[in-house]
Amino acid sequence: QVQFVESGGGLVQPGGSLRLSCVASGSIVAIGAIRWYRQRPGKERELVASIGSIGTTTYADSAKGRFTMSRVNAKNTVYLQMNSLQAEDTAIYYCNSVPGAGRGYWGQGTQVTVSS
Repeated sequence: QVQFVESGGGLVQPGGSLRLSCVASGSIVAIGAIRWYRQRPGKERELVASIGSIGTTTYADSAKGRFTMSRVNAKNTVYLQMNSLQAEDTAIYYCNSVPGAGRGYWGQGTQVTVSS
C-alpha cells in the first residue's frame, strides 16, 4: 500500500506560521485525493483539509482562511501552509489518501506545538 511521510512540524508562537510536507511513496496523480488530518491531545483524529487530483481544495471550518493546501505532482508531495496559528492547533498532523481500498498506511505524523 501507499506510504506517506510527514515533516515540517515544530514549535511556534501564537500567530506564527509553519509549512508541513507530505511525501507519498507513489504517484499522487494515481493516488488521487489526499487529505491532512490532525489529532489533538485527548481527541479523535479529525480532517483538516483535502486536495483533489486536479488541485481542488476543501477545508474544515477551523482551517478556513488560515490554512492552504497544495500539491507538486512531480515530487509526489503535498503541503499544508498554516498561518495565524493558535494554541488549539497543537496536534500531531498526518496525511493520507481517502478511506477505502486505496487508503495508505498511517505514518508517524509530525508534531505541531503552538505555545508562548
